[in-house]
Amino acid sequence: MKSREALRTIAELSAPQWGMVTAAQATSRGVSRVDLARLASTGELVRLAHGVYRDSGAPIDEFEDLRVAWLSTEPLQPAEQRIRKREAGVVVSGSSAAHLHGVGDLRAEKHEFTTAVRRQSQRSEIRYRQRALEPDDVMIVDGLPTTTLERTIADLVEERIDLSLVADLFRDATRKTRLDTDRLMDLLSPLAARNGHPRGDGRALLQKLEAIAGLDLASLATQIASSRELGALVSAEFLQQISRDGSSSSAEIAAASARLALERTTHAESHDHG
Repeated sequence: MKSREALRTIAELSAPQWGMVTAAQATSRGVSRVDLARLASTGELVRLAHGVYRDSGAPIDEFEDLRVAWLSTEPLQPAEQRIRKREAGVVVSGSSAAHLHGVGDLRAEKHEFTTAVRRQSQRSEIRYRQRALEPDDVMIVDGLPTTTLERTIADLVEERIDLSLVADLFRDATRKTRLDTDRLMDLLSPLAARNGHPRGDGRALLQKLEAIAGLDLASLATQIASSRELGALVSAEFLQQISRDGSSSSAEIAAASARLALERTTHAESHDHG
C-alpha cells in the first residue's frame, strides 16, 4: 500500500485524540506490517511498543504508557467501540486508576485492569483483576474507562495496600470532588472484618480511613479551632446544603465543623470588641 493511503487508513483507525493505532487494526484494513515499519523508519509513525504505533504529530501525555497497554489488551477493536462498552470491557483500576484520577502517591508497578471474565497477559507489565463491575463504578477519565474513586479506594483496601497510603488517596479524593460516601461504605462493608471491624460494618472502616486521613470529627475540630480564617469560611448556608445533599458521614463532619468554626469566630470577635 502506498504511504499516503496507508497514513489515511491509519488516521481513520486511530484512537481519538491519541493518534494511536495497533498493528492488528491496521493489518485488518490492508496496511501491512511492512507498511508500518516503513512509515516508522521515515518518522511518520512512532513505534511505542510491540504492535502499537502513534502518529508522530500527535501529542504526548503522561499517560501514554497506560494508553498503549490498554490498547494492546484488545488490539483488534477500535478504541471508540471499547470506550462505549465501559464496564463490560477492560477497565483501568487499582493503582493505575488512582494515578489516572490524580490522587494519592501510589505508583503502579504494573498497568492494572479489571475485566468481567478471567484473562491472562503474556506481557509482564500488565495485571488483570476479574470482577463484574456495576455501571456506576466506571467512568471515563482522560478517554479511558476507569473505576470511580469510590471503587478504586475499595479495591486498594481489598488488595491490602497500607491503609495510610489509601487514606492519603482518600483525602486527595475528597479535595478533588464530592465522594458518594454511601456507595463507598457499601463497597467497604465486605472488607470490614478483615480490618478489625464488625462484619459488614462499612461505616466503621470508612471512619477509620477518615481518622487516618485527618478527616474525622476530632481532627477537623482541631484544625478549625486553631484557625479563625478557616472557621470563617464555614457558613450556615453551606452547612445546610451539605446536610441536604450529602451522606450522613459528610453531614456529620460538616455539622461539627460548622459549630466549632462559628463558636471560634464568635469568641474571637467578642474578644476583639472587648
